[in-house]
Amino acid sequence: QLQLAESGGGLVQPGGSLRLSCAASGFTLDYYAIGWFRQAPGKEREGVSCFSSSGGTTNYADSVNGRFTISRDNAKNTVYLQMNSLKPQDTAVYYCAKGRGGRCGATMRAYEYDYWGQGTQVTVSS
Repeated sequence: QLQLAESGGGLVQPGGSLRLSCAASGFTLDYYAIGWFRQAPGKEREGVSCFSSSGGTTNYADSVNGRFTISRDNAKNTVYLQMNSLKPQDTAVYYCAKGRGGRCGATMRAYEYDYWGQGTQVTVSS
């Protein structure tokens, strides 16, 4: 059974850091891209970062570029999102999703992903 499970969210002060994990089961990450998305209250879901199946491509939204880093541990079949210098506007529910293919599109679109985790809440507040 294909599943994605996010963890690592929580409450952090502005300027702080969190590392989100996305544990995949039922498939191997070698064949599919994994994307991170987020959705804040009253806003549309937006793509944050993508890791291609080959590992040769990582994409970031302009709003997080230079602060967030996506990585993958093949042995654990897990993708991570390291989030540094967090801002209140980063507050959202963060989701990981399995790509329909192995590539990361230049612009992350939700329809390019077919399985989603349940999400983990990230709150940045003093």
